[in-house]
Amino acid sequence: MLRRLHPLLVLLLTAMAPLTTSAQSLRVFIGTYTGTGSQGIYTTTFDLKKGTFSAPTTAAETPNPSFLDLSPDLKVLYAVNESPSGVRAFSIGESGRLEPLGTPPEGAVGPCDVAVHPGGHMAVVANYGGGSVVAFPLKSDGSLGARSDLEQHTGKSVNAKRQEAPHAHGVTFSRDGLHLVVPDLGIDRVKVYAVDAAKASLTPRPAADLSVEPGSGPRHAAFSRDGRQLYVINELLSTITVADFDARTGGLRATQTLSTLPAGYSGLSTTAEIVVHPSDWYVYGSNRGHDSIAVFRRNPKTGALTWVEVIPTGGKTPRNFAITPDGAWLIAANQDSDTLTVFAIDQASGRLRASGHSLSLPRPVCVAFVARE
Repeated sequence: MLRRLHPLLVLLLTAMAPLTTSAQSLRVFIGTYTGTGSQGIYTTTFDLKKGTFSAPTTAAETPNPSFLDLSPDLKVLYAVNESPSGVRAFSIGESGRLEPLGTPPEGAVGPCDVAVHPGGHMAVVANYGGGSVVAFPLKSDGSLGARSDLEQHTGKSVNAKRQEAPHAHGVTFSRDGLHLVVPDLGIDRVKVYAVDAAKASLTPRPAADLSVEPGSGPRHAAFSRDGRQLYVINELLSTITVADFDARTGGLRATQTLSTLPAGYSGLSTTAEIVVHPSDWYVYGSNRGHDSIAVFRRNPKTGALTWVEVIPTGGKTPRNFAITPDGAWLIAANQDSDTLTVFAIDQASGRLRASGHSLSLPRPVCVAFVARE
């Protein structure tokens, strides 16, 4: 799988991978949609040598826990419940069993994403249904305090069916935790907020916001590991927008937009997830409809992307995918075929190779990793 690794790439992988060299496996948590055989959040272990899963078990029974995030110390897992609306915190036991922490706070209205501050001081939730972003302080045990801030978005855009109102769709903290970016599908804008972690509050920075092409529908975003660029995946037009990021002001400036679909494709498709490889050399985006992962090479100096390939995920509707912290494997959650498929990543080119390994699970949505010794 590894061939002719560039020396700089070796150094980057070593410096950026949070796993110790003795790690042989990862604990994996998987968010799902319930009501069709799923009970909630599942857990399994992933063998980093073989690319295989252990048999999954139920970690917590909770309704429609779609998207997940972890505390910086990897001791607490946070999940948004899409219906009925809510956000919950769970302590992580040694076996992967999740135990609820505290009482779920009010403020999550049609939530679709959750992110924890890099310093572990606060959590934020994107409310797709409410068109807003809300903040919660985190207590010493990791439980969620009462809502400390709500920032309501306003406006609409050109797609009458999907952009009739604001729809905050993702929440992503900058690497230093000083800013939060919120892609809003409904208004074709990536909103930028200054973060006061001690107060668990957000301050809008409208001059720093990024506007994308009308009808794009920005969904999720990912910062480069060096913090110089933000990559925004646009759901409705199946594109990725590259933007330079000013860490001082939070300002975003678009530099490139390119398609996630192969030339000549005319079928119906929307994008879902975007992930930057731990080496900072590659960027990946998922297509739903075309049911594939698009692979791009990143220029480390300019942040610009170059098309590498698009590869089928071997399932239907890849809602979310994740790359293992060592950069060796990509796991795609195929929501509508009840499978998670595993791909080996070629470190020299970023290309994906189907490993032949998969996991069957009802309606998988989100994949989150915890390192295990």
